[in-house]
Amino acid sequence: MTEVIAHRGYSAKYPENTMIAFHEAEYANADGVELDVQLSKDGEVVVIHDEKLNRTTSGKGYVKDFTLQELKKLNAGVLFPDLKEKQTIPTLEEVFAWLTTNTLTCNVELKNGVFRYEEMEEKVIQLIRKYDLSERIVISSFNHYSIVHCYRLAPEIEIAPLLSEGLYMPWVYAASIQAKGFHPHYLSVPNEVIGLSLESGIAVRPYTVNKGAEMERLFQINCTAFITDDPTKAVKLRDKYKKDKA
Repeated sequence: MTEVIAHRGYSAKYPENTMIAFHEAEYANADGVELDVQLSKDGEVVVIHDEKLNRTTSGKGYVKDFTLQELKKLNAGVLFPDLKEKQTIPTLEEVFAWLTTNTLTCNVELKNGVFRYEEMEEKVIQLIRKYDLSERIVISSFNHYSIVHCYRLAPEIEIAPLLSEGLYMPWVYAASIQAKGFHPHYLSVPNEVIGLSLESGIAVRPYTVNKGAEMERLFQINCTAFITDDPTKAVKLRDKYKKDKA
């Protein structure tokens, strides 16, 4: 059955890419979480989407210009002022330590399209291996050179190219770079493309699927998974679909 992956955690109701968002995704019965990583000034792998701190935190400037200690002082929950507790920017290691307490999968997106973070791939892979999570992680990126580098470093860890627009025969492309799946924008993959990909043994996990009609479409064709801001909505629709089908 189609898996539900929580986009930056349960980001519809909690601050994206924070531990509370990941915990709440688990409580919502998501099958996995998706998150974004960059490097701090002192080379630590931190979980945040934007290259700049401005939108989601109390800080201003580029993530890469702050040390981990400086980043930890910021509030990563500014878009949710009703939250009583301050939310900090997590390290990837914090998230991986938490993953050892459950069975969730994790899609780690490397945000290295704007800044070419030195040895980001090596550091992420080192952490995956440290926490023995190789079979539960998918590394994705819009920077396909980066994920190919990841595959060469660690062929046991799954990679998946992110695609913002339609690509001709994406299952062929995915296989050509040793990817077992790809993550397309949901509007760029009609049912036929998903079906042909699945028939070819290539997983398809569209992003960011928030509309009920799109979720139902993907359940009906048994798509591998999809990435959503609202795992509760997705899980409820999946349960209803399973019940109606039974």
